[in-house]
Amino acid sequence: MRSKLFVPASRPELFDKALASDADAISFDLEDAVQESRKVEARGTLHAFLKETPLRPRGKVLIVRVNGLRTPHFEADVAAVAWPGVDMINLPKPESAEDVRAAAAVLAAGEAGRGIAQPIGILANIESPRGLRLAVEIASAHPRVVGLQLGLGDLFEPFGIDRSDARAVYGMQLAARRLGFIGKSCIHPSQVPLANAVFRPSDAEIAAALRVVEAARGAEDKGVGAYLVDGRMIDIPFVTRAKAILGAARRLGLLAAS
Repeated sequence: MRSKLFVPASRPELFDKALASDADAISFDLEDAVQESRKVEARGTLHAFLKETPLRPRGKVLIVRVNGLRTPHFEADVAAVAWPGVDMINLPKPESAEDVRAAAAVLAAGEAGRGIAQPIGILANIESPRGLRLAVEIASAHPRVVGLQLGLGDLFEPFGIDRSDARAVYGMQLAARRLGFIGKSCIHPSQVPLANAVFRPSDAEIAAALRVVEAARGAEDKGVGAYLVDGRMIDIPFVTRAKAILGAARRLGLLAAS
């Protein structure tokens, strides 16, 4: 998921435009993008849309950012959006494993009787110092957790950290990718092409990964545990990464399936 495009749930006229974009995922937002006075209206609008939406419309991953666990909207949001077409809910501001498990229980109740074959995942937002400190616990709290997302606005702004300073946000998107991030949230369609370009395996990476995997097959046949490829010593961790690169390339249609 290289790019995730936010769409306010209060703007139904933008839903089809978002689905027609090049974003890998669409994140309908019931939280920050919707004024308090319009929360109920937006929830109803999104409920009606998602109830009639098939799995992976136009190949998109569908995500809904609900309101936080401690808000009066959380349970109603989950009940409204737990439909088969939704892949994940984006959970704002969890600060413990208990928060995640509580959210998972509400989500399971919301799914009941709706013909959901694959449980809806939880994409947990890390948005506070406590959440950052307990990120590992949050990530491993429940099988529904499919990933973590940094919410830099909530994480930085209250403490006066300047997000325009590249050092504060790990530099450019390319630096983020090198640190292991797999994609970027976008608030405007114009941001999507850049995110898609940065968070895709380059042709050089794909070619190098193919060489590593091919060498690994030969080494396995010979019973060799470590070997050289392109002048680098290769062992299991490098093979694992190479296979992940090739998997991503195949999903993006950059490499034929094998």
